[in-house]
Amino acid sequence: MIGWSRAVGCLLVLLGVGAARAEPPIRGVVISCQTWGHEWGSDAMVEALREVKALGANWVQIHPYGGIDRGGAVSFRRGGAEGETPVWLSRPIREAHALGLKIAVVPHLAGWRAGWRWRGDIAFATETEWALFFTTYQTWIRSLARMCREADGFAVGSELDLTLPGHEAEWREIIRAVRTETPAALTYGANWPDYQNVPFWDALDAIGVSAYFPVAERPGIPAAAELDTAWRRWHEELAKYARALDRRVVFLELGYDESLDAARRPWESGPRSPEADAATVQALCLDRALAALNGAGRTTPELAGTFLWKWFPGEARRSARCCVCAGRRRRWFRGRSPLLRRLQASLVPRLVEFPVG
Repeated sequence: MIGWSRAVGCLLVLLGVGAARAEPPIRGVVISCQTWGHEWGSDAMVEALREVKALGANWVQIHPYGGIDRGGAVSFRRGGAEGETPVWLSRPIREAHALGLKIAVVPHLAGWRAGWRWRGDIAFATETEWALFFTTYQTWIRSLARMCREADGFAVGSELDLTLPGHEAEWREIIRAVRTETPAALTYGANWPDYQNVPFWDALDAIGVSAYFPVAERPGIPAAAELDTAWRRWHEELAKYARALDRRVVFLELGYDESLDAARRPWESGPRSPEADAATVQALCLDRALAALNGAGRTTPELAGTFLWKWFPGEARRSARCCVCAGRRRRWFRGRSPLLRRLQASLVPRLVEFPVG
């Protein structure tokens, strides 16, 4: 994703692996919300932007939600269908730029509201439903791209991997439509097991991945060496694939739940007892993931950087204080947690250098 026509250097990062070191690596944090997204237009969002910049981030990400029903109709959940860009989309872009941060917009479909477990399960049974989905999805994503055209990056989709087989033509048409609305370079966010099944990377500017790669075979506290070995293997696979396509890889999400099973199944919320052990697993996983990215930065220019999942603005942040929260489910880390102490001692300096490039 992340190289934009407004900045020639960023385009070089995306489109030419050989020029990758011309631009700093992506040190990103996803700033999430507890509702449909109104927080992104608030003063609390500005405070959150300042906080992640102080950690060393140079990019932020927001993820506007679209609604979807079981018949395939996609729509705006709140506002945005016509008229001016809502403040919860325009203000975070403006405020991020004022602070010297770049911002990526990665829209999500709220599939759980229609009974899907998550957006990666969205699929349909009839041709009528598929046709309605692609028609309404294109209208929605194109409108979002127009409203967010000042953003530095845009994803045409996120983890909708069951909609890809047999529908390459529809997705290519969506990409063409989005390009008419925004000068930003584009990506798609594939879930980690499916990134090699995306048939249209050539039409995009980078390979986006939700980086919930398993890095251990058993639950419990893993050895750091096991995690390091797993990350080397994943980086080698990613780099080989990226070289073949002449694209770079961006981790659009990277994080771990406070769970004894975080290393083995980082995409889900797992057992948290004993709490001290669960926090140790989480902190160790994050630490070794960032260390691996640092190391890859010296040898693997195909990896462009990372967005950590996730941070909250406002009261959610105050009650849960630390919030590079992780895994597939929302999880807050309170002020006395071992992870917060680990973040203060380890993550803050690593954020200055963690993503690769």
